[in-house]
Amino acid sequence: MTAQRPSVKERVKLPRQPMPERAANARVRDFGEVNLGYDAALALAEAVRCLECASPKCVGGCPVGVKVSEFVALVAAGDLLAAAAKVREDNALPAVTGRVCPQEDQCEGVCPLGKRGSPLAVGHLERFVADYERRVGEIGLPPIAAPTGRSVAIVGSGPAGLSCAGDLVQRGHRVRVFEALHELGGVLVYGIPEFRLPKEIVRQDVESLAAMGVEFETNVVVGKTVTVDELMREEGYDAVFLATGAGLPRFLGVPGEHLNGVCSANEFLTRVNLMKAYRFPQADEPLFDCRGRDVAVIGGGNTALDSVRTALRLGARRGSILYRRSREEMPGRAEEIHHAEQEGVEFQFLVNPVEFVGDEAGALVAARCQRMELGEPDDSGRRRPLPIPGSEFELPLALAVIAVGTTANPIVQSTTPDLATRRGGYIAADPRTLATSKPGVFAGGDIVTGAATVILAMGAGRTAAAGIHEYLDAEPGRRA
Repeated sequence: MTAQRPSVKERVKLPRQPMPERAANARVRDFGEVNLGYDAALALAEAVRCLECASPKCVGGCPVGVKVSEFVALVAAGDLLAAAAKVREDNALPAVTGRVCPQEDQCEGVCPLGKRGSPLAVGHLERFVADYERRVGEIGLPPIAAPTGRSVAIVGSGPAGLSCAGDLVQRGHRVRVFEALHELGGVLVYGIPEFRLPKEIVRQDVESLAAMGVEFETNVVVGKTVTVDELMREEGYDAVFLATGAGLPRFLGVPGEHLNGVCSANEFLTRVNLMKAYRFPQADEPLFDCRGRDVAVIGGGNTALDSVRTALRLGARRGSILYRRSREEMPGRAEEIHHAEQEGVEFQFLVNPVEFVGDEAGALVAARCQRMELGEPDDSGRRRPLPIPGSEFELPLALAVIAVGTTANPIVQSTTPDLATRRGGYIAADPRTLATSKPGVFAGGDIVTGAATVILAMGAGRTAAAGIHEYLDAEPGRRA
Protein backbone atom coordinates (compact mmCIF):
# COMPACT_ATOMS: atom_id res chain seq x y z
CA MET A 1 0.00 0.00 0.00
CA THR A 2 2.25 2.77 -1.26
CA ALA A 3 2.35 5.17 -4.17
CA GLN A 4 4.54 7.85 -5.67
CA ARG A 5 3.93 11.15 -3.93
CA PRO A 6 2.34 13.86 -6.10
CA SER A 7 4.05 17.23 -6.29
CA VAL A 8 3.16 19.85 -3.68
CA LYS A 9 1.21 21.74 -6.34
CA GLU A 10 -0.78 18.60 -7.12
CA ARG A 11 -1.39 17.78 -3.45
CA VAL A 12 -3.06 21.12 -2.79
CA LYS A 13 -5.70 20.21 -5.40
CA LEU A 14 -6.43 16.73 -4.04
CA PRO A 15 -9.83 16.44 -2.31
CA ARG A 16 -10.15 15.41 1.32
CA GLN A 17 -11.42 11.85 1.67
CA PRO A 18 -14.79 11.77 3.46
CA MET A 19 -15.39 9.51 6.44
CA PRO A 20 -17.69 6.60 5.51
CA GLU A 21 -20.70 6.45 7.81
CA ARG A 22 -23.83 4.39 8.35
CA ALA A 23 -27.09 5.66 6.89
CA ALA A 24 -29.01 7.82 9.37
CA ASN A 25 -32.29 5.89 9.08
CA ALA A 26 -30.49 2.66 10.01
CA ARG A 27 -28.12 3.87 12.72
CA VAL A 28 -30.76 5.80 14.68
CA ARG A 29 -32.36 2.46 15.62
CA ASP A 30 -29.34 1.07 17.47
CA PHE A 31 -26.15 1.98 19.31
CA GLY A 32 -23.75 0.75 16.62
CA GLU A 33 -20.92 3.11 15.67
CA VAL A 34 -21.89 5.87 13.23
CA ASN A 35 -18.52 6.40 11.53
CA LEU A 36 -17.11 3.33 9.82
CA GLY A 37 -13.47 4.40 9.45
CA TYR A 38 -11.15 4.57 6.47
CA ASP A 39 -10.06 1.51 4.56
CA ALA A 40 -6.47 1.25 3.31
CA ALA A 41 -7.22 2.90 -0.04
CA LEU A 42 -8.91 5.90 1.55
CA ALA A 43 -6.12 6.25 4.11
CA LEU A 44 -3.45 6.27 1.41
CA ALA A 45 -5.39 8.74 -0.71
CA GLU A 46 -5.69 11.07 2.27
CA ALA A 47 -2.13 10.64 3.55
CA VAL A 48 -0.55 11.68 0.25
CA ARG A 49 -2.27 15.07 0.59
CA CYS A 50 0.12 16.00 3.42
CA LEU A 51 2.39 18.89 2.35
CA GLU A 52 5.29 17.64 4.52
CA CYS A 53 5.83 21.09 5.97
CA ALA A 54 9.38 21.87 7.11
CA SER A 55 7.99 23.24 10.38
CA PRO A 56 4.67 21.40 10.80
CA LYS A 57 2.20 23.54 12.72
CA CYS A 58 -0.01 20.49 13.29
CA VAL A 59 2.36 19.17 15.94
CA GLY A 60 2.11 22.40 17.92
CA GLY A 61 -1.66 22.36 17.42
CA CYS A 62 -1.95 18.95 19.11
CA PRO A 63 -2.32 19.20 22.91
CA VAL A 64 -0.38 15.95 23.37
CA GLY A 65 2.24 16.72 20.72
CA VAL A 66 1.64 13.82 18.32
CA LYS A 67 4.25 13.89 15.55
CA VAL A 68 1.56 14.23 12.91
CA SER A 69 3.71 14.71 9.82
CA GLU A 70 5.91 11.73 10.74
CA PHE A 71 3.07 9.27 11.30
CA VAL A 72 1.25 10.47 8.17
CA ALA A 73 4.42 9.98 6.11
CA LEU A 74 4.57 6.38 7.38
CA VAL A 75 0.95 5.85 6.30
CA ALA A 76 1.80 7.20 2.84
CA ALA A 77 4.75 4.80 2.71
CA GLY A 78 2.50 1.88 3.64
CA ASP A 79 4.19 1.16 6.99
CA LEU A 80 1.00 1.17 9.06
CA LEU A 81 2.30 -0.51 12.21
CA ALA A 82 5.19 1.95 12.37
CA ALA A 83 2.69 4.78 11.90
CA ALA A 84 0.61 3.50 14.82
CA ALA A 85 3.70 3.13 16.99
CA LYS A 86 4.74 6.69 16.14
CA VAL A 87 1.37 7.98 17.39
CA ARG A 88 1.67 5.96 20.60
CA GLU A 89 4.93 7.68 21.46
CA ASP A 90 2.86 10.69 22.52
CA ASN A 91 -0.74 9.49 22.69
CA ALA A 92 -1.81 6.72 25.07
CA LEU A 93 -5.34 6.57 23.60
CA PRO A 94 -5.03 6.86 19.81
CA ALA A 95 -8.18 4.91 18.95
CA VAL A 96 -10.13 7.15 21.33
CA THR A 97 -8.81 10.51 20.17
CA GLY A 98 -9.13 9.44 16.54
CA ARG A 99 -12.88 9.29 17.24
CA VAL A 100 -13.70 12.09 19.67
CA CYS A 101 -10.91 14.69 19.49
CA PRO A 102 -12.01 18.04 17.96
CA GLN A 103 -9.20 18.00 15.40
CA GLU A 104 -10.86 20.84 13.50
CA ASP A 105 -9.90 23.14 16.38
CA GLN A 106 -6.48 21.60 16.98
CA CYS A 107 -4.07 20.00 14.49
CA GLU A 108 -6.37 20.34 11.48
CA GLY A 109 -7.20 23.92 12.37
CA VAL A 110 -3.63 25.03 11.62
CA CYS A 111 -3.06 22.81 8.56
CA PRO A 112 -2.02 24.95 5.53
CA LEU A 113 -4.25 22.85 3.27
CA GLY A 114 -7.21 24.46 5.00
CA LYS A 115 -6.34 27.87 3.54
CA ARG A 116 -7.37 26.79 0.04
CA GLY A 117 -9.65 23.85 0.74
CA SER A 118 -10.02 21.18 3.42
CA PRO A 119 -7.27 20.43 5.94
CA LEU A 120 -5.63 17.04 6.15
CA ALA A 121 -7.94 14.54 7.91
CA VAL A 122 -5.50 13.88 10.76
CA GLY A 123 -8.14 12.42 13.06
CA HIS A 124 -9.40 9.96 10.46
CA LEU A 125 -5.83 8.80 9.78
CA GLU A 126 -5.08 8.47 13.50
CA ARG A 127 -8.17 6.32 13.96
CA PHE A 128 -7.21 4.23 10.92
CA VAL A 129 -3.72 3.30 12.16
CA ALA A 130 -4.95 2.66 15.72
CA ASP A 131 -7.71 0.38 14.43
CA TYR A 132 -5.29 -1.34 12.06
CA GLU A 133 -2.78 -2.33 14.74
CA ARG A 134 -5.60 -3.58 16.94
CA ARG A 135 -7.09 -5.58 14.08
CA VAL A 136 -3.80 -7.31 13.25
CA GLY A 137 -3.01 -7.82 16.93
CA GLU A 138 0.36 -6.07 16.95
CA ILE A 139 0.20 -3.11 19.30
CA GLY A 140 3.34 -1.00 19.03
CA LEU A 141 3.96 -0.27 22.70
CA PRO A 142 6.68 2.31 23.49
CA PRO A 143 9.86 1.25 25.34
CA ILE A 144 9.88 1.31 29.15
CA ALA A 145 12.81 2.78 31.09
CA ALA A 146 14.52 0.88 33.89
CA PRO A 147 12.61 0.97 37.22
CA THR A 148 13.28 4.08 39.27
CA GLY A 149 11.96 2.70 42.53
CA ARG A 150 9.48 5.60 42.77
CA SER A 151 5.71 5.13 42.81
CA VAL A 152 2.85 7.41 41.77
CA ALA A 153 -0.85 7.14 42.59
CA ILE A 154 -3.23 8.51 39.98
CA VAL A 155 -6.76 9.35 41.07
CA GLY A 156 -9.19 8.92 38.19
CA SER A 157 -9.00 6.78 35.05
CA GLY A 158 -10.32 9.34 32.62
CA PRO A 159 -8.25 10.80 29.77
CA ALA A 160 -6.02 12.95 32.01
CA GLY A 161 -5.24 10.08 34.36
CA LEU A 162 -4.61 7.53 31.61
CA SER A 163 -2.39 9.90 29.64
CA CYS A 164 -0.33 10.72 32.72
CA ALA A 165 -0.04 7.02 33.58
CA GLY A 166 1.27 6.18 30.12
CA ASP A 167 4.02 8.80 30.28
CA LEU A 168 5.09 7.99 33.84
CA VAL A 169 5.31 4.24 33.32
CA GLN A 170 7.48 4.85 30.25
CA ARG A 171 9.88 6.76 32.51
CA GLY A 172 10.24 3.72 34.78
CA HIS A 173 8.00 4.74 37.66
CA ARG A 174 5.52 2.37 39.29
CA VAL A 175 2.04 3.72 38.54
CA ARG A 176 -1.27 2.70 40.07
CA VAL A 177 -4.56 4.24 38.88
CA PHE A 178 -7.50 4.40 41.30
CA GLU A 179 -11.00 4.59 39.81
CA ALA A 180 -14.17 5.29 41.81
CA LEU A 181 -16.47 3.39 39.45
CA HIS A 182 -16.48 -0.31 38.61
CA GLU A 183 -15.20 0.20 35.06
CA LEU A 184 -12.10 2.03 33.85
CA GLY A 185 -12.16 4.99 31.49
CA GLY A 186 -13.91 7.78 33.37
CA VAL A 187 -15.92 10.05 31.08
CA LEU A 188 -14.89 7.87 28.13
CA VAL A 189 -17.15 5.08 29.41
CA TYR A 190 -19.91 6.92 31.26
CA GLY A 191 -20.21 10.11 29.24
CA ILE A 192 -19.73 9.28 25.55
CA PRO A 193 -22.28 7.01 23.84
CA GLU A 194 -21.43 3.71 22.21
CA PHE A 195 -22.35 5.05 18.76
CA ARG A 196 -19.55 7.61 19.00
CA LEU A 197 -17.01 5.67 21.04
CA PRO A 198 -17.46 1.89 21.43
CA LYS A 199 -16.49 0.87 24.94
CA GLU A 200 -14.43 -2.02 23.60
CA ILE A 201 -12.10 0.61 22.10
CA VAL A 202 -11.57 2.16 25.54
CA ARG A 203 -11.01 -1.24 27.14
CA GLN A 204 -8.37 -2.15 24.58
CA ASP A 205 -6.46 1.09 25.06
CA VAL A 206 -6.58 0.52 28.84
CA GLU A 207 -5.28 -3.03 28.28
CA SER A 208 -2.36 -1.58 26.31
CA LEU A 209 -1.47 0.61 29.28
CA ALA A 210 -1.71 -2.44 31.55
CA ALA A 211 0.64 -4.29 29.20
CA MET A 212 3.11 -1.41 29.68
CA GLY A 213 2.95 -1.97 33.44
CA VAL A 214 0.28 0.43 34.65
CA GLU A 215 -1.69 -1.02 37.60
CA PHE A 216 -5.41 -0.37 38.02
CA GLU A 217 -7.80 -0.60 40.96
CA THR A 218 -11.54 0.08 40.66
CA ASN A 219 -14.24 0.86 43.25
CA VAL A 220 -11.92 3.15 45.21
CA VAL A 221 -13.32 6.59 46.04
CA VAL A 222 -10.26 8.60 47.02
CA GLY A 223 -11.42 11.00 49.71
CA LYS A 224 -13.76 8.36 51.15
CA THR A 225 -12.25 4.86 50.78
CA VAL A 226 -8.76 6.28 51.28
CA THR A 227 -7.48 9.85 51.57
CA VAL A 228 -4.64 11.52 49.70
CA ASP A 229 -2.64 11.71 52.94
CA GLU A 230 -3.11 7.98 53.52
CA LEU A 231 -1.91 7.20 50.00
CA MET A 232 1.31 9.08 50.67
CA ARG A 233 1.99 8.42 54.36
CA GLU A 234 0.63 4.91 54.83
CA GLU A 235 0.81 3.37 51.36
CA GLY A 236 4.11 5.01 50.48
CA TYR A 237 3.38 6.74 47.19
CA ASP A 238 6.00 9.35 46.33
CA ALA A 239 3.54 11.50 44.38
CA VAL A 240 -0.18 11.71 43.64
CA PHE A 241 -1.90 13.03 40.51
CA LEU A 242 -5.51 14.15 40.95
CA ALA A 243 -7.46 13.67 37.73
CA THR A 244 -10.97 13.39 39.11
CA GLY A 245 -12.66 15.48 36.41
CA ALA A 246 -15.58 17.84 36.82
CA GLY A 247 -18.48 15.44 37.17
CA LEU A 248 -20.91 17.38 39.36
CA PRO A 249 -23.84 18.39 37.14
CA ARG A 250 -25.17 21.93 36.92
CA PHE A 251 -28.89 22.64 36.80
CA LEU A 252 -30.89 25.60 35.59
CA GLY A 253 -32.22 26.71 38.97
CA VAL A 254 -35.78 27.08 37.69
CA PRO A 255 -39.04 25.85 39.26
CA GLY A 256 -40.00 22.23 38.58
CA GLU A 257 -36.54 20.68 38.26
CA HIS A 258 -37.58 18.23 41.01
CA LEU A 259 -40.27 16.65 38.80
CA ASN A 260 -40.13 13.05 37.63
CA GLY A 261 -38.95 13.33 34.04
CA VAL A 262 -36.27 15.98 34.66
CA CYS A 263 -32.70 14.74 35.03
CA SER A 264 -29.10 15.72 34.37
CA ALA A 265 -27.24 14.56 31.30
CA ASN A 266 -24.71 12.94 33.67
CA GLU A 267 -27.36 10.64 35.11
CA PHE A 268 -29.03 9.97 31.78
CA LEU A 269 -25.84 9.11 29.91
CA THR A 270 -24.28 7.17 32.79
CA ARG A 271 -27.33 4.92 33.07
CA VAL A 272 -27.21 4.25 29.33
CA ASN A 273 -23.47 4.13 28.62
CA LEU A 274 -21.98 2.60 31.76
CA MET A 275 -24.93 0.69 33.18
CA LYS A 276 -26.38 -0.39 29.79
CA ALA A 277 -29.91 0.67 30.74
CA TYR A 278 -30.99 0.42 27.10
CA ARG A 279 -30.80 -3.37 27.57
CA PHE A 280 -33.22 -3.38 30.52
CA PRO A 281 -34.35 -5.81 31.90
CA GLN A 282 -31.33 -7.84 30.67
CA ALA A 283 -29.21 -5.12 32.31
CA ASP A 284 -30.45 -4.46 35.81
CA GLU A 285 -30.61 -0.68 35.44
CA PRO A 286 -33.97 1.02 34.86
CA LEU A 287 -34.30 4.13 32.72
CA PHE A 288 -37.09 6.57 31.94
CA ASP A 289 -39.10 5.06 29.08
CA CYS A 290 -38.59 7.32 26.06
CA ARG A 291 -40.59 5.20 23.64
CA GLY A 292 -43.16 7.24 21.74
CA ARG A 293 -42.58 10.31 23.92
CA ASP A 294 -41.28 13.85 23.40
CA VAL A 295 -37.81 14.49 24.79
CA ALA A 296 -35.94 17.79 25.00
CA VAL A 297 -32.31 18.36 25.94
CA ILE A 298 -31.28 21.76 27.22
CA GLY A 299 -27.80 22.78 26.08
CA GLY A 300 -25.67 23.12 22.95
CA GLY A 301 -22.47 21.16 23.59
CA ASN A 302 -21.40 17.64 22.70
CA THR A 303 -23.02 16.25 25.86
CA ALA A 304 -26.36 17.74 24.84
CA LEU A 305 -26.01 16.28 21.35
CA ASP A 306 -25.04 12.88 22.77
CA SER A 307 -28.10 12.95 25.03
CA VAL A 308 -30.68 13.82 22.39
CA ARG A 309 -29.27 11.30 19.90
CA THR A 310 -29.36 8.68 22.66
CA ALA A 311 -33.02 9.50 23.35
CA LEU A 312 -33.90 8.91 19.70
CA ARG A 313 -32.19 5.53 19.83
CA LEU A 314 -34.26 4.73 22.90
CA GLY A 315 -37.41 5.26 20.85
CA ALA A 316 -38.34 8.89 21.49
CA ARG A 317 -41.03 10.19 19.15
CA ARG A 318 -39.35 13.58 18.99
CA GLY A 319 -35.93 14.65 20.18
CA SER A 320 -35.27 18.37 20.48
CA ILE A 321 -32.35 20.59 21.44
CA LEU A 322 -33.31 23.75 23.31
CA TYR A 323 -30.44 26.23 23.11
CA ARG A 324 -30.55 29.78 24.33
CA ARG A 325 -28.15 31.08 21.69
CA SER A 326 -28.02 30.63 17.91
CA ARG A 327 -26.45 27.80 15.94
CA GLU A 328 -23.32 29.89 15.35
CA GLU A 329 -22.64 29.96 19.10
CA MET A 330 -23.11 26.22 19.67
CA PRO A 331 -19.97 24.71 21.24
CA GLY A 332 -20.74 21.20 19.94
CA ARG A 333 -18.58 19.75 17.17
CA ALA A 334 -19.77 20.47 13.63
CA GLU A 335 -19.69 16.74 12.82
CA GLU A 336 -21.93 15.90 15.77
CA ILE A 337 -24.40 18.66 14.88
CA HIS A 338 -24.47 17.37 11.29
CA HIS A 339 -25.08 13.79 12.44
CA ALA A 340 -27.85 14.95 14.78
CA GLU A 341 -29.57 16.80 11.94
CA GLN A 342 -29.31 13.71 9.73
CA GLU A 343 -30.95 11.63 12.45
CA GLY A 344 -33.94 13.94 12.79
CA VAL A 345 -33.06 15.97 15.87
CA GLU A 346 -35.05 19.20 16.01
CA PHE A 347 -33.17 22.35 17.00
CA GLN A 348 -34.94 25.20 18.74
CA PHE A 349 -32.51 28.09 18.93
CA LEU A 350 -32.84 31.22 21.08
CA VAL A 351 -35.12 29.33 23.48
CA ASN A 352 -34.62 28.97 27.24
CA PRO A 353 -36.78 27.01 29.75
CA VAL A 354 -37.92 29.14 32.69
CA GLU A 355 -40.09 26.50 34.41
CA PHE A 356 -40.96 22.81 34.23
CA VAL A 357 -44.64 22.00 34.61
CA GLY A 358 -45.91 18.80 36.22
CA ASP A 359 -49.20 16.97 36.70
CA GLU A 360 -50.91 15.97 39.96
CA ALA A 361 -48.64 12.93 40.29
CA GLY A 362 -45.46 15.03 40.03
CA ALA A 363 -44.57 13.95 36.49
CA LEU A 364 -43.26 16.36 33.88
CA VAL A 365 -45.78 17.35 31.21
CA ALA A 366 -44.29 20.53 29.70
CA ALA A 367 -41.53 23.10 29.77
CA ARG A 368 -42.48 26.75 29.91
CA CYS A 369 -39.96 28.50 27.68
CA GLN A 370 -39.01 32.04 26.76
CA ARG A 371 -37.60 33.22 23.45
CA MET A 372 -34.26 35.03 23.51
CA GLU A 373 -32.31 37.52 21.46
CA LEU A 374 -28.57 38.04 21.33
CA GLY A 375 -26.95 41.08 22.89
CA GLU A 376 -23.30 42.03 23.36
CA PRO A 377 -20.60 39.34 23.88
CA ASP A 378 -20.13 38.02 27.43
CA ASP A 379 -17.05 36.57 29.14
CA SER A 380 -17.17 33.50 26.88
CA GLY A 381 -16.79 35.67 23.79
CA ARG A 382 -20.25 34.68 22.59
CA ARG A 383 -23.14 37.10 22.36
CA ARG A 384 -25.15 37.17 25.58
CA PRO A 385 -28.71 35.77 25.32
CA LEU A 386 -31.37 38.21 26.54
CA PRO A 387 -35.03 37.30 27.20
CA ILE A 388 -37.73 38.79 25.00
CA PRO A 389 -40.59 40.04 27.22
CA GLY A 390 -43.95 38.44 26.50
CA SER A 391 -42.50 35.63 24.40
CA GLU A 392 -43.27 32.73 26.77
CA PHE A 393 -44.75 29.50 25.41
CA GLU A 394 -45.25 25.90 26.60
CA LEU A 395 -43.59 22.89 25.02
CA PRO A 396 -45.20 19.51 25.84
CA LEU A 397 -42.56 17.10 27.19
CA ALA A 398 -42.23 13.78 28.94
CA LEU A 399 -38.48 13.98 29.57
CA ALA A 400 -36.14 16.96 29.94
CA VAL A 401 -32.39 16.36 30.13
CA ILE A 402 -30.27 19.20 31.52
CA ALA A 403 -26.91 19.44 29.73
CA VAL A 404 -25.63 22.90 30.65
CA GLY A 405 -22.26 21.90 32.07
CA THR A 406 -20.63 20.46 35.14
CA THR A 407 -18.55 21.65 38.05
CA ALA A 408 -15.95 20.23 40.42
CA ASN A 409 -16.78 17.27 42.64
CA PRO A 410 -15.64 18.32 46.14
CA ILE A 411 -14.82 14.90 47.67
CA VAL A 412 -11.01 14.99 47.39
CA GLN A 413 -10.75 18.68 48.24
CA SER A 414 -12.94 18.33 51.33
CA THR A 415 -10.71 15.61 52.80
CA THR A 416 -7.37 17.23 51.90
CA PRO A 417 -7.34 20.42 53.99
CA ASP A 418 -3.95 21.72 52.80
CA LEU A 419 -4.98 21.51 49.13
CA ALA A 420 -5.65 25.02 47.79
CA THR A 421 -8.69 25.53 45.60
CA ARG A 422 -10.02 28.41 43.58
CA ARG A 423 -13.47 29.69 42.71
CA GLY A 424 -15.93 26.91 42.01
CA GLY A 425 -14.00 24.35 44.07
CA TYR A 426 -11.48 23.61 41.32
CA ILE A 427 -7.98 22.67 42.44
CA ALA A 428 -5.31 25.35 42.06
CA ALA A 429 -2.24 24.11 40.19
CA ASP A 430 0.93 25.62 38.78
CA PRO A 431 0.39 25.97 35.00
CA ARG A 432 3.89 24.72 34.11
CA THR A 433 4.12 21.62 36.32
CA LEU A 434 0.52 21.24 37.59
CA ALA A 435 1.91 21.00 41.14
CA THR A 436 -0.63 21.91 43.81
CA SER A 437 -0.13 23.65 47.15
CA LYS A 438 0.45 20.24 48.77
CA PRO A 439 3.99 18.89 48.22
CA GLY A 440 4.02 15.82 46.01
CA VAL A 441 0.43 16.29 44.88
CA PHE A 442 -0.36 17.35 41.31
CA ALA A 443 -3.69 17.96 39.58
CA GLY A 444 -4.83 18.38 36.00
CA GLY A 445 -7.67 18.12 33.53
CA ASP A 446 -11.23 19.22 34.23
CA ILE A 447 -10.69 19.33 38.01
CA VAL A 448 -8.33 22.26 37.39
CA THR A 449 -9.66 23.93 34.24
CA GLY A 450 -13.35 23.08 34.39
CA ALA A 451 -15.05 20.91 31.79
CA ALA A 452 -13.08 20.77 28.53
CA THR A 453 -12.28 18.24 25.80
CA VAL A 454 -10.75 14.77 26.04
CA ILE A 455 -7.60 15.85 24.23
CA LEU A 456 -7.04 18.89 26.46
CA ALA A 457 -7.34 16.65 29.50
CA MET A 458 -4.80 14.29 27.94
CA GLY A 459 -2.48 17.23 27.34
CA ALA A 460 -2.79 18.10 31.03
CA GLY A 461 -1.94 14.50 31.87
CA ARG A 462 1.28 14.76 29.88
CA THR A 463 2.15 18.10 31.50
CA ALA A 464 1.58 16.58 34.94
CA ALA A 465 3.70 13.55 34.09
CA ALA A 466 6.61 15.81 33.16
CA GLY A 467 6.12 17.81 36.37
CA ILE A 468 5.95 14.68 38.51
CA HIS A 469 9.04 13.21 36.89
CA GLU A 470 10.92 16.45 37.53
CA TYR A 471 9.76 16.40 41.15
CA LEU A 472 10.76 12.75 41.67
CA ASP A 473 14.11 13.39 40.03
CA ALA A 474 14.93 16.20 42.43
CA GLU A 475 17.17 15.98 45.47
CA PRO A 476 15.59 14.03 48.38
CA GLY A 477 15.65 17.18 50.53
CA ARG A 478 13.19 18.87 48.21
CA ARG A 479 10.81 15.93 48.64
CA ALA A 480 10.92 15.76 52.43
